[in-house]
Amino acid sequence: IELKDIQKRLREEITSSSLTQKEIALKLGINPSTVSKYVRLDKFPSIETFANLCEILDTSADEILGLKK
Repeated sequence: IELKDIQKRLREEITSSSLTQKEIALKLGINPSTVSKYVRLDKFPSIETFANLCEILDTSADEILGLKK
C-alpha cells in the first residue's frame, strides 16, 4: 500500500462526487483550496478529516485505503 495510490483513490471519490469541492470544504469546515490540494495530490488529509471525508462522500475508508476491493 502506497500513499500515492491512496491519494489517487481519494481523488477519484472527490471528483466523482455530486458535491463540488467548495461544498465538501464547507461540510468539513476547511478551506476549499485544501480540498483542491487533495485532488492535485499535493496534500493528504489528517486522519480526522479523512474519516469525515469518507462519511461525506459516502464511501468506505477501507476502499480508499486499498484494504477492500
